[in-house]
Amino acid sequence: MRLPHPAPLSGARYSAVELLPDLDVVVMDQRRLPAEEAYEILRSVDDVARAIRDMLVRGAPAIGIAAAYGIVLAARARTEAFVPELERAGALLRATRPTAVNLAWAVDRMLESARAVADQAPLSRLDHLARAARRIHEEDVAACRAIGEHGAAFVPDGATILTHCNAGALATGGYGTALGVVRAAAATKRIQVLACETRPYWQGARLTAWELREDGIPVEVITDSMAGHFMRSGAIRLVVVGADRIARNGDVANKIGTYTHACLARAHDLPFVVAAPFSTVDLATPTGGDIVIEERGARELSHVHTPAGDLALVPEGVGVRNPSFDVTPAALLTAIVTERGVVRPVLASSLAALAPAILAPGTRA
Repeated sequence: MRLPHPAPLSGARYSAVELLPDLDVVVMDQRRLPAEEAYEILRSVDDVARAIRDMLVRGAPAIGIAAAYGIVLAARARTEAFVPELERAGALLRATRPTAVNLAWAVDRMLESARAVADQAPLSRLDHLARAARRIHEEDVAACRAIGEHGAAFVPDGATILTHCNAGALATGGYGTALGVVRAAAATKRIQVLACETRPYWQGARLTAWELREDGIPVEVITDSMAGHFMRSGAIRLVVVGADRIARNGDVANKIGTYTHACLARAHDLPFVVAAPFSTVDLATPTGGDIVIEERGARELSHVHTPAGDLALVPEGVGVRNPSFDVTPAALLTAIVTERGVVRPVLASSLAALAPAILAPGTRA
């Protein structure tokens, strides 16, 4: 199925999420890749919350954009309690994925826009919010391209890059953060990618490999536990990953398994680079220890979906732990690459220097 949008802001033939001209929201159901490229139309904020919670759309920047579009859907209801209704919609959206800071950032920005036009006519308010949400989307795509340009300098010609999870166009408004670095480097250099399969949801095997194949960038999939072997053999030159939240001191929360790769990269003296828009930086969270780690359902790990039904991988009666994220200490990072510039070394002062001057210490960017 082709993306049902005449001019997607992603700038590609596919997109994680878009606001349609009639102000419905379209998302790719990423759970169905790589077997099928399928899209779903969302017509209410409840639909958007479900899509985020159930992983139809995922990736910190993409769910932030989806949440912004969810506020637009909530604004279509012509209610006297305009701002309170949108605040309730925002609370619903925030609760879907607690770790990724971009979601709350986008909701806050949309609610600020709503309050500014609360006294206007309903259609005027709706038009204002639709433009505000699309601006968030456009800014994210531009940020990803800038991240790619900054990050490509870390990639030697002929390098093999290790990635984890999916931080590409499917996780953002378009182009990608970690895969933005890959795409920018591939434009002028000979590179190849080893994509960790990324258990338990296989975002690397299903999504990163699909994106890179679409772009004609050489990619091979390995299990998460193979990374150390390929580092030791000299097959990997650097690691580039995305982020779901970056604390004020530079600690990074990302898909579970990232911390393991960072430890391995340090043991093998390899660069470990985090690529993320500055909206992922949460100056209100002091350290990685203060980040809430989302625990998802056991069935994601204990079962695998097949055409014949769900296949159990874990014996009945055996418990499962399924944290979605882990925290990589700032000391293990070579650099954080944002659209505003590169943070190297990764220090609280270096991150704060990229924040707007109007922000007070401890305030979210």
